[in-house]
Amino acid sequence: MDNKYEALRLCNQLCFPLYAASKEIIRRYKPVLDELELTYTQYITMMVMWEHGSMSVKDMGKVLYLDSGTLTPVLKKLEQKGFITRKRDSADERVLVVTVTDEGMALRDRALDVPAKIACTLELSPEEAIMLAGILRKIIGEQED
Repeated sequence: MDNKYEALRLCNQLCFPLYAASKEIIRRYKPVLDELELTYTQYITMMVMWEHGSMSVKDMGKVLYLDSGTLTPVLKKLEQKGFITRKRDSADERVLVVTVTDEGMALRDRALDVPAKIACTLELSPEEAIMLAGILRKIIGEQED
């Protein structure tokens, strides 16, 4: 192959292993989250709810890097399951506020072992996992905790 096309080889792309790794990680979550009857997107949404308790859909979308077209059906499903409520803000009816329910908080205890179960499926040392998370946060422009 001509060297001028070297940059176009799939093996030389950063985006491809990131894409493939993301798909693989989410695939590994599926059987674990099936036990909780959650999809991956529902799970990360619930993690935000467990952390914050209540927040606007707009702010949640920013935290999760999801647009409202993706987030709205997820929130509707979580509301149907009784894990969250969605209500208009009394001060500004344009703002939709999501609040975790008692049932949603109870789900947190059932989800406690999810991170450990996923960690067991990865061939990374704890140090490698921390380093990788830091690199990925840098790529998406997120500050480390």
